[in-house]
Amino acid sequence: MGARVVFTGKQQVVLEAHPVQEPGPGMVRLRTRCSLMSTGTENICFNRLFEPGSHWDKWVRYPFFPGYSTIGIVEAVGSGCEGIAIGQRVACRAPHSSHPLVEASRCCPVPEGIDDRSAAWFALSKIARVGSLAADYRLGDQVLVIGAGPIGQMTVRWAVAAGAKVVIVVDSVEMRLGLARAGGATHAIAATADACADAVKAACGGVLPRVVVDTTGNEHVFPHALALARTRGTVVILGDTGSPSLQRLTPDVITRGLSIVGAHDLLEEDRPHVALFYALATTGRFALSGLNTDVFKPDQCAAAYAAANTRRGETMGIIFDWA
Repeated sequence: MGARVVFTGKQQVVLEAHPVQEPGPGMVRLRTRCSLMSTGTENICFNRLFEPGSHWDKWVRYPFFPGYSTIGIVEAVGSGCEGIAIGQRVACRAPHSSHPLVEASRCCPVPEGIDDRSAAWFALSKIARVGSLAADYRLGDQVLVIGAGPIGQMTVRWAVAAGAKVVIVVDSVEMRLGLARAGGATHAIAATADACADAVKAACGGVLPRVVVDTTGNEHVFPHALALARTRGTVVILGDTGSPSLQRLTPDVITRGLSIVGAHDLLEEDRPHVALFYALATTGRFALSGLNTDVFKPDQCAAAYAAANTRRGETMGIIFDWA
């Protein structure tokens, strides 16, 4: 028998046994080594922090199987699976499970030179990569990242990799700011989005940044993000709020000619962006050290989600160790 993490109701999580299945055509079965909790997405789902009728509400039905960042070893291969072999280490979008069945075409090879727990950041990195494409970073750019959670950390690193000259991070948690500095942020401001304008301007030499990326998923941050972009600048909405009806525009949009761009994971296919992430990480150009703060065994899943909910200032990457 295998095992998988399941939400059985609001704020209810258990580890349940389930049969290990044989893969059909085009499918492979993995033996999971580790999986990374997406704390933003999974906490919204766990706590049902979303409006009735929202896309979150349509998605989260019980039993709900959370997770989408798995590193595993190919254990069995169905027919018609070219280019994938038993024993290969791969990254895939699969829920927190010991033996997931996944489409072979959606598995991304994990190269040597990156450990399992760092490699598990591939999905969160790819989300931020979609945001970087929406931002259209330019060499020498000035970028403000609001929120230094997991998606914010990856956003910092993509901006640095793209050649931004100034990369500012705003967050109220000092631990998160330290990790952002380690990832290449040039300025880390301990403040909330409504109280950082002067510090942001100072970091940019007296002007506002061209690009502002809101990674928070907090609907109340959006108006402040608009105020922090320069005239004719770009605001990227990367954090997906559960209460979109509470996000509101401000006069900044019209009076200063702002561009607002949404960025969502599903807008881009995984493989090329995951491959680029691994190439940068294995050559030292994408810093991942220190991002994983907590490791739990799957049967400690209740404690893992409690940590994500109650220890925000102390946690970043929360890993389930299936090995």
